[in-house]
Amino acid sequence: MTNPPHPRGPLAAMYAGLALTVLAAIAPYVDRGTTHLLADHIRAGYPTYPQTRVDSAVATYLVVLSVIGALGVLAWLTTAWAVKTGRRWARPVATVMFVIGTGVGLTGLLTKDTSGETGLPPALGWAGMTPCLAGLVAVALLWRRPRLT
Repeated sequence: MTNPPHPRGPLAAMYAGLALTVLAAIAPYVDRGTTHLLADHIRAGYPTYPQTRVDSAVATYLVVLSVIGALGVLAWLTTAWAVKTGRRWARPVATVMFVIGTGVGLTGLLTKDTSGETGLPPALGWAGMTPCLAGLVAVALLWRRPRLT
């Protein structure tokens, strides 16, 4: 007889991923009000851009990153609910969400724009990757073999 996998470990990782996703979605707004990494990154890549165009590019990034963050929150909440309620499809869906989330994070981190630089400054790109660590832990715990009793 085997014990079914207990969802407490995966759920803790999922809630950590949810928190990291929220923080990653908020980070560009904090940057806009404080360090201006994104604006400086755009200005360095496009030195001939007037300030209005830099501001427009920052606003566009904020919208895109907010949508990605909202979709990430929705994915975390849905998969956590599926795990908590014991849905049979929870493990495969969590795995697919992890792959999609990692792909989106890597895209933000590595994609170069027409200036030859990455679209996001490295700090914001890496912030977008942090929820993937929680996703990796959650998926690993979900697929772990149950202990024999």
